[in-house]
Amino acid sequence: MARFTKKAIQESFLKLLTEHPLSQITVKDIVADCGVNRNTFYYYFDDIPGLIEDIVMEDAEATIEAYPTVEKLEDCLDYVIGTALAKKRAVLHIYNSVNREIYEQYLWKVCGHVIAAYLTTALNGRKIRQSDLEAIREYLTCVGFGIISGWLATGMTEDIHSVFARICQIKKGTIELMISRCEQV
Repeated sequence: MARFTKKAIQESFLKLLTEHPLSQITVKDIVADCGVNRNTFYYYFDDIPGLIEDIVMEDAEATIEAYPTVEKLEDCLDYVIGTALAKKRAVLHIYNSVNREIYEQYLWKVCGHVIAAYLTTALNGRKIRQSDLEAIREYLTCVGFGIISGWLATGMTEDIHSVFARICQIKKGTIELMISRCEQV
């Protein structure tokens, strides 16, 4: 029952977030929409930013669970983008609010996981220094984070699937080359 109530609060919030900017949503609105009292809301969440953090971190965990290994960056990035597009108005309302940092933390966590999982697959048993691996991971995480952040900043209007597909075509072999340059014999 507790999980059901928590989920109902989250779903009411997301519903309201698709209808209104974050600055126009109150705890009173959320509890009225889902039919619980204020004390119930505060039992699960300290405040609305806490609710946002809980929702976006659950999304991050779902992505990580869905992709414990990554053989093709495109597949995992399509999943992340699809998740954002399914909640487009809510995502943009959070991204364009004072709580942007919460969404950026989610995005950074997911990008970091995706890149780390992909590099594990790309290494395929080859050995490189940990510092080199971290440098490559940080670089690729920043690239993915930057592209997605730019897409969010423009209101998610660009066809990001095509952009990532083209980038993946252009960079084909680059990561393998980076690994081979760092390979320890």
